[in-house]
Amino acid sequence: MGTREAILAAASRIMREQGYARATTKEIARAAGYSEAALYKHFADKTEIFLGVLTEQLPALGAVLTDLAANAGRDTVRANLTRVAKAALDFYAESFPIAASVFSTRELLAAHRDAVHERSAGPHHPHDKLVEYLRAEQRLGRLPRSADLDATAALLLGACFQQAFLSHFEDGPRDFDALAKTLVKPLLR
Repeated sequence: MGTREAILAAASRIMREQGYARATTKEIARAAGYSEAALYKHFADKTEIFLGVLTEQLPALGAVLTDLAANAGRDTVRANLTRVAKAALDFYAESFPIAASVFSTRELLAAHRDAVHERSAGPHHPHDKLVEYLRAEQRLGRLPRSADLDATAALLLGACFQQAFLSHFEDGPRDFDALAKTLVKPLLR
């Protein structure tokens, strides 16, 4: 494992345990076995580390959505949306403990939001990618022209986010495979 990967793995561990707000770059570097200077050779700031953890250390929601958008028309829409729901449930369940502390103060949220926007990143990307996929399926005639694609994406991802939150709040494992199928079913009636 290279320096960058070790830093991201340590950051992922620390952020899961303490949240984004309490994790420090000094602590992350120490846990990875490197100096803070080494950390800053690979990452500009803690936000960049956070985004690296989200994209490289957690279940790959973005990759699933990018793949689907590029391959519309393969498998059934139901199977594809179930795959998205499972990836979203996994991603949100893993990222929730890390990201929740970003909302601890208005100042921290504003600073984090600005840093994320400067990098053209943010929580709207999964929704946008899912709408892109749904639009492609609609063009292929596999979804009705009357379907509200924005609402469909918001309903699916919102339900996944809420269920991931509940899995932490209730402190119990959930069968995300079965839940993904359940969440998709009413969207395709």
